[in-house]
Amino acid sequence: MITVLASKLTADRRRWLALVVVCLAQGMNVLDSTIVNVALPKIQHDLHFSQASLAWVIDAYLITFGSFLLMAGRLGDLVGRKRVFLAGIALFTLSSAVCGISQDQTMLIAARFVQGLGGAVSSSVIVAIIVTEFRRPAERATAMSAFTFVAVGGGSIGLLAGGAITQSINWHWIFFINVPIGIITLLLGVALLDRDEGIGIGKGVDILGSILITGALMLIVYAIVKATDFGWGSAHTLGFGGAGVGLVGAFLVLESRLHNPIMPLRILRARTLVGSSVIRALMASGMFAAFFIGALYLEHVLGYSALRTGLAFLPMTITVGGLSLGVTARIVRRFGPRRPIAPGLVTMIAGLLLLSQQGAHASYFPGLFFAFVLLGLGAGTSFMPLLTIAMSEVPPRDAGLGSGIVNVSMQIGAAIGLAALASIATEHTRTLVAHGQSATSALIGGYHLAFIVGAACIAVGALLAPFALRSRLPAESSERPEAAGRVVEPESQPATQAA
Repeated sequence: MITVLASKLTADRRRWLALVVVCLAQGMNVLDSTIVNVALPKIQHDLHFSQASLAWVIDAYLITFGSFLLMAGRLGDLVGRKRVFLAGIALFTLSSAVCGISQDQTMLIAARFVQGLGGAVSSSVIVAIIVTEFRRPAERATAMSAFTFVAVGGGSIGLLAGGAITQSINWHWIFFINVPIGIITLLLGVALLDRDEGIGIGKGVDILGSILITGALMLIVYAIVKATDFGWGSAHTLGFGGAGVGLVGAFLVLESRLHNPIMPLRILRARTLVGSSVIRALMASGMFAAFFIGALYLEHVLGYSALRTGLAFLPMTITVGGLSLGVTARIVRRFGPRRPIAPGLVTMIAGLLLLSQQGAHASYFPGLFFAFVLLGLGAGTSFMPLLTIAMSEVPPRDAGLGSGIVNVSMQIGAAIGLAALASIATEHTRTLVAHGQSATSALIGGYHLAFIVGAACIAVGALLAPFALRSRLPAESSERPEAAGRVVEPESQPATQAA
């Protein structure tokens, strides 16, 4: 029935409904990265986790999610993005149900590994689907704004939903809630997404390359997420991290010698893709890590409940949502995607620095309130333009791979940021306690330093932006700009730009 109704839609209306479908999928993936955090104490009590083993409830999802993004994105280019997207949604939905019915530690952790895989497979092609569906710059800016709202605002919504569900029902339902959403997304995706055949497997899939890059990312992400437990200079962290970097090197050598590689190295000539990915990684290191440090500060210092913590982040979510309704898209159409980035990054830095000034008895208004508003303003005005710039030089045949690289940069940046800032906060807290400060005062000092370091990460991104986001001349591309889904306009015109 849904397919019949979809066939009667105009092509334009179908595209916008398809955007809703991929945003639903992205919303599930982002929400699931935070909704579990507030339920961890209940999960630990019911399933008798130790403190060390409890970390695997989070780490299992992060490791597989970050490891399979690149391979899944390229697979979308080869066999069709719709197929890959729907397979990911089906896997994510099924594994969510298994998480919900889990009655022991092994079952839950194994299901979380599979859930991360499903999330990686579905989200790896979302940006590529948006880019190929919305070729006109004005429409693409609006579509990217909606995607940005879901990607940025989903984290705080997850905290709020996790607290509400855990307190009113039980932790099992933080996973069960994905099942109806996943089924609806799957059915709508079948009906509304255009079927694309992909560029074909050709002479065969680059199996060895797939194994190398997936194994490399898995080792690197694992080393990062466990660095807080073992230490950054430990043999464990350096061993696994070094092995991952070594596999990356082997992967690049292999790809340079194959006729049909999983990652054609020509993708790295897209300067805006590489530059934007580096800046987005730095933003993720600062913002998303500080997002979790902020939650710890609210709960451990100010004594907020899980539900109240989620509510505290709503100004950021609402601000990003308001900008996503069309404000950022209009700014991009008027000034181009590059000009809003610097003000956005500076605003985020100001928000983090304001958080670093909050003490043991801080009231929510005005300090915390305006800090979260500033973070929302900065994220809402910079994430979408950076995403647009990232894909501006990527040809359609490599859109899935480009989408995977964009997502990998965010995941690696967020993982490094979380591990590094948590480690910095912990070590500084211990130092302050050793120097005679009270436990509360030392804890605040640790969090404050983490916020400052997070702001510094974003500041590095702001300094790199003018150089890293310069587009190559169209003549350097082997494809016509129109074929890549771009509309090239003179730099002197501040009107609509695709890049």
